[in-house]
Amino acid sequence: MSITADPSTPLPPEHWEPPLPQPRGPVSEVVLDALSHDPGDVAAIPAPTGDPLADDDLHLALYACYELHYRGFAGVDPRWEWNPALLAVRAQLEAPFEAALRASFPTDHSGPDVRAGLNGIADLPGPGLSGYLREKATRQQFLEVIVLRSAYRLKEADPHSFAIPRLENKAKAALVEIEYDEFGSGRPDRIHAVLYRTSMAAVGLDARYGACLDLIPGIALATVNAMSLFGLHRRFRGAVVGHLAIAEMTSSLSNRRQAEGLRRLGFDKAATEFFDEHVIADSVHDVIALNDMAGGLAAQHPELADDILFGATAATGLDNNLAQYVLDRWAAGQSALRSPHEGTRTSH
Repeated sequence: MSITADPSTPLPPEHWEPPLPQPRGPVSEVVLDALSHDPGDVAAIPAPTGDPLADDDLHLALYACYELHYRGFAGVDPRWEWNPALLAVRAQLEAPFEAALRASFPTDHSGPDVRAGLNGIADLPGPGLSGYLREKATRQQFLEVIVLRSAYRLKEADPHSFAIPRLENKAKAALVEIEYDEFGSGRPDRIHAVLYRTSMAAVGLDARYGACLDLIPGIALATVNAMSLFGLHRRFRGAVVGHLAIAEMTSSLSNRRQAEGLRRLGFDKAATEFFDEHVIADSVHDVIALNDMAGGLAAQHPELADDILFGATAATGLDNNLAQYVLDRWAAGQSALRSPHEGTRTSH
């Protein structure tokens, strides 16, 4: 993929299935090889050896397993979604990821109100990537971040939607209210994922869903996989609420800075509209998410308070890990993206 901006690039059709990505090691090799055949048994995977919060091989394999619950891949039999052998492999991948999340982002909820805990997490300082994008980022650097976040933004509201049937009363109503806006309030062109596609196309990037996957490192895929992990498991219904709540509570300022950075670089409204929309929407969503969704769930189910804070802490921690990675790569004069030729498939 060329990352050179071309404002004339048209918005591609939405109906497009991404191809299977290239594997990045022995674990993803097994998973992707299985998906390229008819559903059946899956070969044993080797134990992942990298950092479970950032490893390319583990997170690509896990992403591929999760993606079967979303758009899928071109040529992959949809029956793989509930194949018992693949689900068993997925559980093997989830275990070290979950363990690392809990070890790296512990929660200590001892106060009477989960809302105070969420406010404390929201106030924690981060590496400052959004400020860098506003003030200093080059055109190339900004495009890299848009690509890095595309795996998240192009399915932005979908993982949280899995929680709807798992909630009740005030928490359910609040989640649906937030999701209604995320899905465009009845207007297909205002769906937030569509707005992100529009922004990608406006800056000359390939805006097709999943088209940039080979360029996105594991540390960025981890932020997406956490959403799917929390959304797809009922036992994590508190965590997915915390994940969404902290996103709504912290994104308005970050998106404002990014919109200002794009305007500094000369991009127009088509490029900034996704970010501008979140400045407005999330300034309302944060109150609903904090008081009605997270607060409502904790009031009804006090035993889920720690899970709510765990979801929020994990989301914040993973985002900070990614931001620091990006800034460190740029400080070293390197791209934050992977080479599309890294970890190519070796056999079938």
